[in-house]
Amino acid sequence: MAVSFRYWEDCVDSHDLEEMWSSPCVTAEWLDAGESRGQKVHLSRDPDGQPFLTQTEMKIVAEITIRRHFANQIDPDMIRAIADLESDRQPLATRYDKKTKSTTAGIMQLLPKTADWLASDMGYQVYAVQGNPDLLFKPFVNVYFGAAYLKWLSSYDQTERSEEYVVRAYKGGTKKATHKSTLKYWQRYLSVKESLPSRKSFEGRPSPNEVSTSAAPHAHAPPHAPPHAHAAPPAPHNAGHHIYWDSRASPEDMAEMWNHQDVAREWTTTGEKRGKVRFSLDDKKRPYLSRVELKAVADIVLTKHFNTKPIKASVLGALAEVISLRFLNGVGPRTGIMGIDYSTALWLFMEMGFKAYTIHSADDLSMPFVSMYFGAAYLVWLVEYEGRSRTPEFVVQAYILGPKNVNLQDSGPQWLKFEEALGKYEDTKKLKDQGSCTVM
Repeated sequence: MAVSFRYWEDCVDSHDLEEMWSSPCVTAEWLDAGESRGQKVHLSRDPDGQPFLTQTEMKIVAEITIRRHFANQIDPDMIRAIADLESDRQPLATRYDKKTKSTTAGIMQLLPKTADWLASDMGYQVYAVQGNPDLLFKPFVNVYFGAAYLKWLSSYDQTERSEEYVVRAYKGGTKKATHKSTLKYWQRYLSVKESLPSRKSFEGRPSPNEVSTSAAPHAHAPPHAPPHAHAAPPAPHNAGHHIYWDSRASPEDMAEMWNHQDVAREWTTTGEKRGKVRFSLDDKKRPYLSRVELKAVADIVLTKHFNTKPIKASVLGALAEVISLRFLNGVGPRTGIMGIDYSTALWLFMEMGFKAYTIHSADDLSMPFVSMYFGAAYLVWLVEYEGRSRTPEFVVQAYILGPKNVNLQDSGPQWLKFEEALGKYEDTKKLKDQGSCTVM
């Protein structure tokens, strides 16, 4: 094999290694094994001489990756259990499938073309894997793309999926997620996951389950389904530290915010200063927008880019309440305050001509103005879906569930939650009786 690792330094970046050293459990394990800071750290070897990650190392790689790039939206124990099943945690593992004539690689046993699809179509571009498939042998890279694929499966076909579905689809593809051929894999997964050592929150940080996963599924499915991992995407920010508005909005947009009377009053009252405005944090240190900030972002976006469209800032605010609870990085599988995923934003940008903001990766959608802009653009498109004017109830349900999943015979919890949220922004007394989207 062309790729060969002897030390951790051969397969991780220096900042990744430093973060591993900062973990007390990794430090203890490495020191006990005779490793020391300032010297290269040996990878463990099995009896055949193949490198592998210990359970402690695998745990930390999974948790760092999820915390850094997926805002704690995926259970690291799912990553750990799949890594055990797929490769015995061996970064150089490969598996050739005679039927498909394809080879999976690395800890999570990914196909290079699956990683390419996640990077090109879904915006997972932290690692430049396209044209460089050997990167998949690096633990952090492989786990990153494995997690991205699991996140995509979690809302496949615009439906929030169960853990069983996600795991079985990872093994056999979405078409075999309920087929008997993947049942044993699911049973083995449960056994492995249950036996994982130290299934505790990572060094006092919030566990993945502390982030709500009850949000509705993606509003708009990716335009092209990928090959599954075997047969053939905010926001990466540490929630434990302050995040500043100035790092998530352009100078022009920040000037507009300071010029907004209600925002200026709120920020001045809370002691914020120009050039360094902090986001509010909840008790779990997750950044969120106040309702004043959220409505101001909506007001500014609509005034600058949609002033001829029949959409109200209050409607955008209410949708954000329902979809993201105003959390900067979104909730569950949905990205950003408006829950617009990268493929939808890219489609709106490339195909529908909404180009006021440029998106380079999924991370851009954790910026409030970018998420709000593409959320408003998607709403504009839904107002005239299939060439005819739509009612507010249709538009709201279509935004949350996808236009093909709307059932106007049953208002459902989505509409009721929206009405309740809208009441925080305006009087909803006559909203349901309106026959067109002029109220929006």
